[in-house]
Amino acid sequence: KMSNSSSISEFLLLPFTDSRELQLLHFWLFLGIYLAALLGNGLIITAIACDHHLHTPMYFFLLNLSVLDLGSISTTLPKAMANSLWDTRDITFWGCATQMFSFFFLVSAEFYLLTVMAYDRYVAICKPLHYGTLLGSRACVHMAAAAWGTGFLYSLLHTANTFSVPLCQGNVLDQFFCEIPQILKLSCSDSYLREIWLLVASAVLFLGCLVFIVVSYVRIFRAVLRIPSEQGQHKAFSTCLPHLAVVSLVISTSFVSYLKPPSIFSPSIDLLLAFLYSVVPPAVNPLIYSMRNQQLKDAL
Repeated sequence: KMSNSSSISEFLLLPFTDSRELQLLHFWLFLGIYLAALLGNGLIITAIACDHHLHTPMYFFLLNLSVLDLGSISTTLPKAMANSLWDTRDITFWGCATQMFSFFFLVSAEFYLLTVMAYDRYVAICKPLHYGTLLGSRACVHMAAAAWGTGFLYSLLHTANTFSVPLCQGNVLDQFFCEIPQILKLSCSDSYLREIWLLVASAVLFLGCLVFIVVSYVRIFRAVLRIPSEQGQHKAFSTCLPHLAVVSLVISTSFVSYLKPPSIFSPSIDLLLAFLYSVVPPAVNPLIYSMRNQQLKDAL
C-alpha cells in the first residue's frame, strides 16, 4: 500500500545550521560522539563476551543493551554527519523508511530490554534464593529474544502504517532523521488518525513497562534499605542506580518529544529533544554502566 506515497522519491531532512563553518563543526562534534559510542559500547561487548566472570544474566542483558545502542546510534548519526560534511539534506524514500524502521525497532527493543533488566535486578535483590531458577540461561535468552522480537514486530507495524498514509504536504521533514511524527505531518486530511491511535496504543504499552520498572525499583530500594551492612547496601545500589539513570534518560527525553503539546512546537526544540533521546543515551550508557561497576572495570 505504499503506492500513495511513491510519488515522493526523496525527503529533505532539517539541516542543523545553514552556516558552512558550523556544519563542519557539527560534523566533527558528531564524529567525536559517534566514535565515543562505538568505543564505549564496543569495549563493553568485548569485555562481557571475553570474561567468563561476566557470563551472568545481568551482563548478558547489558551486552544486548550495548548492541542495541550501537545499532540505534548508527541509524541516525552517520547520515547526519554525511549531510553536514557535504552540505546536503536529501534522503531517498526507501532510505527514509529503512531508517525509521531500524531506529524504531532498536529503540523499542531497548525499552523492553530495560524492563527485563529491572526484573533481573528485582529478582537478584528481593528473591536472591530463586535467582538461579527464575533467571536461568534459557530464561534469559527467551527474555532477550522477546525484547528483540517485540521491537521488530512493533516497528514493522508502525512503519508500514506510517508509509501507507497518503502524503501531500511536500517532502520536507523538520528533523535530522526520519521520525514517525514528522512523516505524519506531511499526510493528507485525517488519514493520519490511524497512526495516531497506534501511537496512543503504544504509549499505553510503554506506560505498562514504565509502571513495572517503577514498582520493581520501589521494592528494590525498600529491600536494599533493610540490608544491615553498609557494604551490602553499596553493592546493591551500584548495580541498580546506573540502570535507573539510563531508564530515566531514555524515558524522559522520548516522552517529552512524542507527547508534548503542538503549541510549543519549534523545529529547534524538536531537534534538540530528538538529539537528546536518539544520540545521548547510546553514547553515555557505557559510561554510566562502567563508572560504578568494579567487575566491569576489572574485566576492561
